[in-house]
Amino acid sequence: MSTSSSSSQATSHIACSYFPQVPGGYIPVRLGTRQGHWAADGGDDAPVCATNVPPLRNPLSRPRPSPPSITHPPSLLSSSAPVRILPSHGNTENNNDGLNRRWSPNRSSRRGFPPSNADNTQAQSPWPGVTLAALPKSWTFTSSLPPDPMYPTPAESHRTPRHEIHPRQVRHALFTWVRPEPQSTSELLAVSPAAMRDLGLLASEAETEDFKQTVVGNKLWGWDEEKETGEGYPWAQCYGGWQFGSWAGQLGDGRAISLFEATNPFTGARYEVQLKGAGITPYSRFADGKAVLRSSIREFIVSEYLHAIGVPTTRALAISLLPNERVRRERIEPGAIVVRFAPSWLRIGTFDLPRMRGDRELVRQLATYLAEHVIPGGWEALPARLEDPSSPPQDESILTPLTGIPPSEIQGSPGEEENRFARLFRHIARLNALMVASLQSYAFTNGVLNTDNTSLLGLSMDYGPFAFLDVFDPSYTPNHDDDTLRYSYRNQPTIIWWNLVRLAEALGELLAAGGEVDEEWFVSKGFSKFESEEATQPYVRRAEKIIAQAGQEYKAVFLAEYTRLMRRRLGFRTVNPDDLEGFISPLLDTMESLSLDYNLFFRTLSSIPLVPTPTPELWDTVLPKFFYPSTPPSSLPQDKAPLLKDLTTWLEKWHERIKQDWNNGNPLIPEIDQERIKAMKGVNPKFVPRGWIFDEVIRRVEKDGERNVLKRLLHLSLHPFEDNWAGREFDGVLYEGNKDEEERWTSDVPKVGRMLQCSCSS
Repeated sequence: MSTSSSSSQATSHIACSYFPQVPGGYIPVRLGTRQGHWAADGGDDAPVCATNVPPLRNPLSRPRPSPPSITHPPSLLSSSAPVRILPSHGNTENNNDGLNRRWSPNRSSRRGFPPSNADNTQAQSPWPGVTLAALPKSWTFTSSLPPDPMYPTPAESHRTPRHEIHPRQVRHALFTWVRPEPQSTSELLAVSPAAMRDLGLLASEAETEDFKQTVVGNKLWGWDEEKETGEGYPWAQCYGGWQFGSWAGQLGDGRAISLFEATNPFTGARYEVQLKGAGITPYSRFADGKAVLRSSIREFIVSEYLHAIGVPTTRALAISLLPNERVRRERIEPGAIVVRFAPSWLRIGTFDLPRMRGDRELVRQLATYLAEHVIPGGWEALPARLEDPSSPPQDESILTPLTGIPPSEIQGSPGEEENRFARLFRHIARLNALMVASLQSYAFTNGVLNTDNTSLLGLSMDYGPFAFLDVFDPSYTPNHDDDTLRYSYRNQPTIIWWNLVRLAEALGELLAAGGEVDEEWFVSKGFSKFESEEATQPYVRRAEKIIAQAGQEYKAVFLAEYTRLMRRRLGFRTVNPDDLEGFISPLLDTMESLSLDYNLFFRTLSSIPLVPTPTPELWDTVLPKFFYPSTPPSSLPQDKAPLLKDLTTWLEKWHERIKQDWNNGNPLIPEIDQERIKAMKGVNPKFVPRGWIFDEVIRRVEKDGERNVLKRLLHLSLHPFEDNWAGREFDGVLYEGNKDEEERWTSDVPKVGRMLQCSCSS
């Protein structure tokens, strides 16, 4: 496996038309790329971004070898392809309506939430809060956007027998009024204290009957059932999506039902509160509207864990077992409901569906709602045009763009004018670049990054077959149905951009309009007023330019944020332009070559006390700490033994950089080194919820009837940076914990539990 530096140009294509009603109306979008630890593979693989071919590679091609180690930064989308702008008329929609396995590399088949308190390792005082009844509630989404025509009012949905609300196609709407299916029995298994605090609820509220009935959908807020009136009613969202590179048609909330929007009275933050597993909706397709306990535990825990380590994510408030629900998946499993919340559950798929149906009016209405009611600060919070959009800054200055542009203002020279919708698209792209940089920095793989799982607010969301990398293998995918490795760790930044290009298609007509976006002719007819292809070409070229520039901006934001996060994990206090190529990429090469555990490496690095003059003997004692006890350096094959020298060389270089950053190149005195250790431990978690831990906890809860083990898993997930947990106070309460369990969960990963894969069933 080579660790030498090399580069290549990957070519990918998006075979779509810009204006389907205008023959030949294509826009090529070209972005140069280089392969890396999260690059799209080239060679004989099928294009990453082709919507009409299998993604990444043809599954009928030769079995995939282990990828070479490459030291270059990530490759993002490279496409010389046409991209479709929303048609002015017509309907292009296709209306066709986990079990863990070991990973084998050759198998062929920050947005809207308060800042994470992850760096704060001190016990905190109980938070201020209100009762659930006193929590301010609203229904902005349903009061601003069009409902399902079959149930135009909550009363008409409420009067309909629940079993008569069944799957069907819903048009010209963004949601359906639908109440959760009633639950005769339920058991509240766990509640996240961090989620209670961030919603503004009293900790004691979790013990009330109001809370227990709300989290399973038995209690409706804002609705008088006797009078059949009220200010709000539950709803399920309507959206579509591209899944594994193919158009999947109408999807929607098939088992998720939103209850209300809650506003924290102390912070002013507003969240949409939603039940997952709450019953059949018009968007359930062939499914049963239920969620199993297995997947519910996984989503509940990982949502709160990612928030605790600082990754932009949707959240989870509570999980309840439904003892009488037996759900058929690969086997019969117990049912459950998870309460989730987020500033918004809007996703790229929400735009996909009206775009594919040719509903240009709904696309514009949705974009306006997103900017005016969801994004904090509204239109003026969107990023101003860059000084040179074709060549954005390649440093951290790209992370702080200018804002404050009035919505009516047009920026840019003739031919590349940016209107407010162009700024909106760029904003969404930037948020998602920040999000995926966080995922890569902590080696988290979502497993199913379809457009219906890609947030418009740049939040990691919808957790199915996810996993954290154990040993560092960039080609790892946690989804055993992902034979093409489309959603592997390596490909996540590329796939997010692929999804964003689908969003660009939905917004394409608005992007192309430039300064004419509010003209009466455009609002009423769009480009259907043109009788020739030639007349559309200036608009086509404008959209081409904007999307290509947004791609360059996405790439620059991703690299800047990823490098910033990795500097923190390495303990660096200064910025060096060579950090990505000089420190980060060589380290990833070595970690991959030696099959080191990714997150364990950084926690171990945090704890190494520095000495004035390190000796070879010192490094000989340090190196084994980076390996699993069951696979020490002495167990390495002979051909990999020289790689230990590469790791030693890197550690020596890192040691010198730490001395320079923390004490101007002088040896670190103990007090300064302890400060450095504390800072590094504050961003490098000791606890990681790995697949084998989930399997154990799920078995103990489901099969053995244990309950406290889930609460202990939640506690470690909320406080992942601690050195120890049992016997300490957290939030003013003594936590008993289980020391033996904590030691086992934070040490060696069992060989049979490494790099597990899951099914998509949940």
